[in-house]
Amino acid sequence: MTETITTWQDKKTTQQAHWQSEAGSPPPKNILLADDTTNAKVAYKQICEGTALLYTGDFQNAKQLLQAITRKFDIKPIKPATTMLEAFHQHRARQIQRASITNKILIELKYGACELRRAPEVKEAVASALIIDPKIDKLPAKLLLSLRELLGMMGAHEWRKKGVYIDAMQANIHAHYGVYSPVRGEYLDLINNAPLNNFKTAFDIGTGTGVIAAILVTRGIKKVIATDNNIRALNCASENIAQLGLKEYIEVEQANLFPSGFKKADLIVCNPPWLPAKANAPIEHAIYDPNSAMLKGFLAGVKAHLNDNGEAWLILSDIAEHLGLRSNEELMKWIADAGLSMIEKLDIAPKHAKSSDQSDPLYAARSKEITSLYRLKA
Repeated sequence: MTETITTWQDKKTTQQAHWQSEAGSPPPKNILLADDTTNAKVAYKQICEGTALLYTGDFQNAKQLLQAITRKFDIKPIKPATTMLEAFHQHRARQIQRASITNKILIELKYGACELRRAPEVKEAVASALIIDPKIDKLPAKLLLSLRELLGMMGAHEWRKKGVYIDAMQANIHAHYGVYSPVRGEYLDLINNAPLNNFKTAFDIGTGTGVIAAILVTRGIKKVIATDNNIRALNCASENIAQLGLKEYIEVEQANLFPSGFKKADLIVCNPPWLPAKANAPIEHAIYDPNSAMLKGFLAGVKAHLNDNGEAWLILSDIAEHLGLRSNEELMKWIADAGLSMIEKLDIAPKHAKSSDQSDPLYAARSKEITSLYRLKA
């Protein structure tokens, strides 16, 4: 959690608090107070001019103001794109601008609690999101963050408690705040159905929630090392593995791609981010892989970590190809340059709602998307 302090004026008195931004944005230079009398049109104009609004009225009215600001942004006309690549970059730019605008409605928390009228209990959700270091056991006395981010923490906390049911394991996986939830189950179906060939050991590279490692164990793998470089993911995977009773079979290790000590395995699985584009917040690193760095790193290094007759499983959507961000020829060249050849490619169509939503600006690409499991050998 950031240690940045931000200040604002309240009745000519300077107030200060810790500033929290999941995207790492600096604190606003200009903060004005807003309440239940604040007009949405005026608020939107102030926000567009760079002013952030700290809400001091009713919590439910704060949510209504946020919704009104969001609607005002969303009705802005969109310039027609001539290519899917242009549509993608336009869509990303709009997403980033939308987040910048809507993140300027702020909320103050005291020891993680919101003191506004009709505010729900948020302390548990905030603590779950922000206390990720076991040496830190409390939230700061005063914390300033965007209402949008706070609502995200609350929603993630409810999802964490509920979990996502995974057919392949007949059990739930619980995603922590900031860790990508396995709500798109088609890639898990591929992992559950690909031939295992009596493999005994495996690596799960970029484990996230630990769901892939858990599926591999339920399929008969005796030892899995699950790696990630994100502390939230490591905590999340460890918790899921413990809840599933699989600690005996799965070791969680902090690493950038492959385990330390030049270990080898019969099977190495990686589900890297599918889109080679810039990530603007930590959670987006599960979706965006700038310059395909993780994908290239996995392919370049996997051969050296495979046992004789071992396999590497690469799970990848072709959405980047339909968007014009990467070609299939590039991918095939990276595989060949890594000294790998393809045994088989298993395909599955997406099941998520956006694949059939014709109002989505990227529908033309999403409607053609196929997720694949590439079985690779040295």
